[in-house]
Amino acid sequence: MRLVIDSADTKWIKKIVGCFPIDGVTTNPSIVVKEKKPFLPLLREIRSLIGDDKDLFVQTISTDAKGIIQEAESIVNAISGKVVVKIPVTMEGIKAIKHLHSLGIRTLATTVYTPMNAFLAAKAGADFVAPYVNRIDNLSGNGVKVVEEIEAIFRKHELNCEILAASFKNVQQIQQVCLAGAHGVTAAPDLIESFIKIPSISSNVEDFKRDWVSLYGEEHLTIEVE
Repeated sequence: MRLVIDSADTKWIKKIVGCFPIDGVTTNPSIVVKEKKPFLPLLREIRSLIGDDKDLFVQTISTDAKGIIQEAESIVNAISGKVVVKIPVTMEGIKAIKHLHSLGIRTLATTVYTPMNAFLAAKAGADFVAPYVNRIDNLSGNGVKVVEEIEAIFRKHELNCEILAASFKNVQQIQQVCLAGAHGVTAAPDLIESFIKIPSISSNVEDFKRDWVSLYGEEHLTIEVE
């Protein structure tokens, strides 16, 4: 089960990577633009924070297959380590995914809204698909159900493609797609942090410390071995 950071904010990435078992970082044009930094130096800074062994997902801008392919090749040549190229599931995008698969370039099909979007991408050779859970919900659909159906199709027809669910507004959605069979999730740093940022946990920890100090008078555990 993959846990991926959906952000290009290097301060957040450094914080989350330092605490949690993270498998990579996803970016898209909108996320990158928010940082107001030069594109390639930003990606290389992210790479330095996560290491070469973690996946860095980078999205193309072109809308025609030829342009997508050229950008994909440039991306993988410019950035060290494990890189996955994100491509929207348009007709030209599927065409590009098919060609890039033949070149051995790993891809993620993004903007997935239906199981058949995911099916086409997987058949074309995409390594990952990213169903937009919350956006599907906002269109009166059921994002978790879509993930469940994609997983069933992939399993039934033995399609070698992972579901990296995306677009979340709360932890409940993330928990539900984990149960629905997603192979991973990509979420904003604050959502990942909120997995354990629960007031009850902090309260319990303070209770433990207060009880300890009331008897031993020290805030740290000290054991002297004779």
